[in-house]
Order: sequence, then structure tokens, then C-alpha cells
Amino acid sequence: MLTVIFARERGVPKNRKRIDWKLITNLQVRSPEEAIEKLNWYSCRWKIEIFHKVLKSGCKIEESKMRSAPRLAKLISVFCVLGWRVFWMTMLQRVPSAPINSALTDLEKLLLDKLHAKRSCPPRGGTLSHYLTKVAMLGGYLARTSDSPPGVKVMWRGLLRLTDIELGYLLGTKFVGN
Repeated sequence: MLTVIFARERGVPKNRKRIDWKLITNLQVRSPEEAIEKLNWYSCRWKIEIFHKVLKSGCKIEESKMRSAPRLAKLISVFCVLGWRVFWMTMLQRVPSAPINSALTDLEKLLLDKLHAKRSCPPRGGTLSHYLTKVAMLGGYLARTSDSPPGVKVMWRGLLRLTDIELGYLLGTKFVGN
């Protein structure tokens, strides 16, 4: 037995079509509250799919050459932490009131300010969203006013570049002394 749940976004957004969602499920739905509950469950499932995309495409977890189970388990553990950071920062970028120190270190913020001092960045002040947009710009995000928020792909590329820049900065200050 299957149930079809049809959900329609209230109102019509300005720059896109209204979302109509048809969900076919084998779960019982006896009330509107249960239908909303199932919709919430399936929306969480989409976030899990995005996290798996980060692990497969960003971390390239399937290309690992590990031969033993203990080594593979350690690698997967590290990639899960890295993948979660990319996913989490992508989602935080969409929350304008997120605390600024919740995702970036002081050194990362300093480096982003230096890197983007002459570039045009969205004028949002020193918010976390502003800094995460700078990270996304390192990954190829253009930050035009009509662009949708950055996705995981530009975030992982930006974080990869920021990590390399941070490593170079730390090595430079250790050996050069500046």
C-alpha cells in the first residue's frame, strides 16, 4: 500500500517557481500532521544525500587504496569529520544570525580578509555568512547578487584552497619570521 503526499509552497516566490512536491511513501499517513512529519523526514534524507556527495566527490572516499579494514575505518573517520565541516559550513552560510566564531578560526578570518581586501565581496559586514561567501569565492563562487547560495562543491574547493593558504602562511612565518 502506498500513500501520495502532495505539498505546495505557500505563495509564489519572486525569482523562481513555487515548489510542488509529490512524495510517494509506504508509510501510513492518517492526518495532516503525520503528512508534515513524513515530509520533514524526507527533507532530512536529502541532506544526508548531500553529505554523501561531499564524501564521494569532494573527499573521493571511493578512490581510496586502503587494503586493511582498520586503516579504511580510520580514513573514513577523518573524511567524515572533513565532510561534515564542508556540509555544515554550507548550511551555516544560509543562516544569517549564526555566530561568527562557530565555523572559522581567527587565523582563517584574518587570511580571508587579506585575500579579499581588494576584491569585491557582498557588503554584509563581518558576519559568518560574509566570511563563508569568501571561502566559497576561493572555490569559484562568483557571489553575484542574483546567484543562489553557494553549494557544497564550491565550499569544499574553497576550504581546500584556504587550508593550503593557511599552511603556507604558517610555514612562511616559521621559516621567514614575518
